[in-house]
Parts: sequence; structure tokens; C-alpha cells
Amino acid sequence: MQLKSFLIINLTFFICSCGLTTARPKLEMSMAQAAFIAAKTAKADEKAPNLFRKSEIYYIKAKSYYRRKYFNKAKEFAILSKEFAEKAEFAAIRAQALGEE
Repeated sequence: MQLKSFLIINLTFFICSCGLTTARPKLEMSMAQAAFIAAKTAKADEKAPNLFRKSEIYYIKAKSYYRRKYFNKAKEFAILSKEFAEKAEFAAIRAQALGEE
């Protein structure tokens, strides 16, 4: 009986600890940060405010989840942030090239 309960407890700890071994999304976070800064430099906050704001919200969420060690969610939001930042940067550059105000 003791061996069975010992095995169950060890199995439970093993399963719970698997969440702690998730790799940190360092690359995704740095790519999201770089894309966000590039969009800001291209003045996407003025030229494409909706896309830029979405990128900013996702980036803030990614940083928050990363700090709380929810790495899967942080990775998800970092990827979304990067995608929206790239779209915002493209829209801002396009608007500047076409002379739109």
C-alpha cells in the first residue's frame, strides 16, 4: 500500500513539474520587441494607429505572462505582437511613401 501511494505521489509531482520545464520564449520576445520598436520608429502610432495599438497590447500581455512564467501564453502573444507590429510598420512606410497624411 505504501509503495502504491509513493508511486502516485511521485507521478503527480512529475506531471506537475513538466510545466516548469517549458522553454522560455526568449527569441519570440526579442523579435516582438524589435518589431515593436521598428514600428514605433516608422511612426506607425500616427500612420497606422489601430495595428500599432494591437501590437502594443499583445506585447504588454506577452511581457506580463513571461514575468508570471506562463511561457506558452507569452510565446503566443509575442508572435501576435510581432505580426501586428510588422503590419503596422509596413502600413506606416507605405503611407509615408504615398504621401498620405
